[in-house]
Amino acid sequence: MEESCGKCTPCREGVRHLYDILTDISGGRGREGDVELLESMSRAIMDGSICGLGQTAPVPLLSTIRYFRDEFDAHIRDKKCPAGVCKELVTYWIVEEKCPGCSLCLRVCPTDSIIGSKKVAHKILTENCIHCGACEDVCKFGAVVHG
Repeated sequence: MEESCGKCTPCREGVRHLYDILTDISGGRGREGDVELLESMSRAIMDGSICGLGQTAPVPLLSTIRYFRDEFDAHIRDKKCPAGVCKELVTYWIVEEKCPGCSLCLRVCPTDSIIGSKKVAHKILTENCIHCGACEDVCKFGAVVHG
């Protein structure tokens, strides 16, 4: 997207629009028909671009759709990320049986979304959570999980 020279509209505008649609899908704002739109736009960009950049830029996207269509559908229909990498679609929680109440997660949470006291299992307030993953990164007990 940032490498386009800007001379032809299909590449300059089309690749940016592909990026915007993908961002919406990975952010849980995807809509039915987005994948088909991505496919048709990709073909139009490839056909209408002057240089090799525009002619090949959509190829990785089309390949990803071809082999991982079910993941696109999960993002759009179920608002879930099967790979657990799209921050807006990941939910974190604490498994009580594994949490010793060490408070490491509580201390690193930038939004104070974790509550609990020492030696008592903590809890994540999902409505305040920004899905940064800091809590999971510091938990030495595997008590913080996501899905």
